[in-house]
Amino acid sequence: MTQTEYFTSPQGRRLAYHRSPGKGPGVVFLGGFKSDMDGTKAVHLEAWAQATGRAFLRFDYSGHGQSSGAFTEGCIGEWAEDAMAAITKLTEGPQVLVGSSMGGWIALLCARAMPERLAGLVTIAAAPDFTEDAMWEGFDAEQRAELAANGQVALPSEYGEPYIITRRLIEDGRAHLVLRDPLTLPFAVRFLQGTADEDVAVSVALRLLEHATGPDMRLTLVDGADHRFSDPDCLRLIERSVEEVLERAGSA
Repeated sequence: MTQTEYFTSPQGRRLAYHRSPGKGPGVVFLGGFKSDMDGTKAVHLEAWAQATGRAFLRFDYSGHGQSSGAFTEGCIGEWAEDAMAAITKLTEGPQVLVGSSMGGWIALLCARAMPERLAGLVTIAAAPDFTEDAMWEGFDAEQRAELAANGQVALPSEYGEPYIITRRLIEDGRAHLVLRDPLTLPFAVRFLQGTADEDVAVSVALRLLEHATGPDMRLTLVDGADHRFSDPDCLRLIERSVEEVLERAGSA
């Protein structure tokens, strides 16, 4: 297990990370909404990278895990800034990004903003544009009124305490949508999605596959897999997908 280290982003946020040295292209794990870098998938991939001699990075966005800031003060744009700062400061050369849930959206924003730093992309239950298409579109009139009046609304969560969704999160999300404008992914891409995912529907994965353009994109559906996508078979599929993307990038 690597040690937790910290760096300060150009925006002044103190971000926690674990970095393993190794050969490139390196692999960077991007976690989900209100998740952290100590999740099953991130730690499993770190062990895989160390066993194979591959450079690896996992980190916490601001307001997540061990990084500075309050979760309710964050937004998609800031978390994308955190990811780009981590890639720029803590890695060398092109990287394969592995984005889980919201991390899939963040990875797509990185691909749009800094394509020269990506060697490939693997997403796991990617949730692009979820603040608009899942949250805002799913709010009833009472919730929208509460958001307007109080600046936030509480949503139930299967993962613990309710999610506090802020008006800033919704409004900032609209400035970072990726499914409305052309999305070019000029490298190998593997989208992974479970059919039993109750947080991100299969239709989202299909829409992303249809919307994006690139020379080498594939979607794999896993029958019965849920949003966590963390059982042994799913973890091995993530490994194989990363290995395949690395092979396509010319560095198996």
